Amino acid sequence: MDWREYYKTHTMKPEEAVAQIHDGDRVVFGHAVGEPIIFQRTMAKEAKKFKNVEVAHMVYLGSGEYLQPGMEEHFRHNALFVGGPARKAIAEHRAEYTPAFFSDIPYMFRSGELPVDVFAFTCSPPDARGYINMGLSCDYGYQAVRSAKIVIAEVNPNMPRTFGESFIHVSQVDGFLNSWEPLPEAIPARITPEDEKIGRYIADLVRDGDCLQLGIGAVPDAVLSFLTDKKDLGIHSEMISDGVLPLIEAGIINGSKKQRDVGRICTTFLMGSRKLYEYVDNNPMIKMLPVDVCNNPAVISQNDNVVSINSCVEVDLQGQVCAEAIGLRQISGIGGQMDFVRGANLSKGGRSIIALHSTTKDEAHSKITTTLTTGAPVTTGRCDVNYIVTEYGVAQLRGQTLRERAKRLINIAHPKFRPELAEEYKARFGEELEYNRE
Repeated sequence: MDWREYYKTHTMKPEEAVAQIHDGDRVVFGHAVGEPIIFQRTMAKEAKKFKNVEVAHMVYLGSGEYLQPGMEEHFRHNALFVGGPARKAIAEHRAEYTPAFFSDIPYMFRSGELPVDVFAFTCSPPDARGYINMGLSCDYGYQAVRSAKIVIAEVNPNMPRTFGESFIHVSQVDGFLNSWEPLPEAIPARITPEDEKIGRYIADLVRDGDCLQLGIGAVPDAVLSFLTDKKDLGIHSEMISDGVLPLIEAGIINGSKKQRDVGRICTTFLMGSRKLYEYVDNNPMIKMLPVDVCNNPAVISQNDNVVSINSCVEVDLQGQVCAEAIGLRQISGIGGQMDFVRGANLSKGGRSIIALHSTTKDEAHSKITTTLTTGAPVTTGRCDVNYIVTEYGVAQLRGQTLRERAKRLINIAHPKFRPELAEEYKARFGEELEYNRE
């Protein structure tokens, strides 16, 4: 059958598309901007038709109607990364969290550890040869298309067409529905003076020709603002956002020194403003990779001088990092932090950097702590951690003794918490600590 005829005969109304779900199914949504907006909205509208349906995904930018109280009989969310709409539902025991490295999720789909009954995602319209494009999110979706029993594509002309491993032939899809919804956009974070100080410290660790991994938020944007004097930077990152655009346009990010994918920016999803979405549309500089390739430490380390930049919630005096919870309260997820920490550590000349403010927002608690908060998971272990950065400086920990780690971390803690941290140091190591009191 000609692909056009196949596409026509398999195009459905939204109600027909969600009718492909059966009670007890696991439904996986496309990630971030790849979420199927109309499909999700219709599914929630038709909630009374379903029982015990699990809905799994990572970052979710939509309104999350199916997560609202009263939906528990019909839908239960399984968060593979805890985004904003899911935090309350998890805290109220109306949703679940599955810890997982971002890079492992495609394997879980493929192996059947996390079987997929229905996968629904947003894509571009088909091209002249019958290929739709996953656009801003191929990550775990590229495998989900191959693993799911039923695949539903929400076709939206607003979705950019990206290069790389983001093409799916219409014959791989069981149903299509049409959408003209504006794509979700990520609001830029406000950069504080503390973020600027952290950004400057991190920028000083970046050298000409380095290959960067950055996330989204105030600290990555602050770092990027201080890189205007660098040359020939590359990007191999699980995601990129608007902050990279000025450096690309200035020729500072050009990928010329990379060992893999020279001259190209490799990523697995994108999230930002419409300006970013327009920039990456049909732009061969952008190469989308499935997350089990993009975030594979062995692949990351094929580039020399990889600098990974991530954030966290707290760090203890041993250098153990929690980046996903406050005690037992899950507020985020593992994501790709460990993938890139290990990739950077394996890279020739690589550096992994973890940044955090020295205190909580109200300055009531230190984020450099004697021990992690009771119940808090270790996201990055002390043997993997390298650089820790606060607005008070840089502590290089890799290869250092526990005694030396504690010294260095105390000296980048907020000054008002250094005396009590120094008391803990004395209790542990049997000596007074001379530390900077300013």
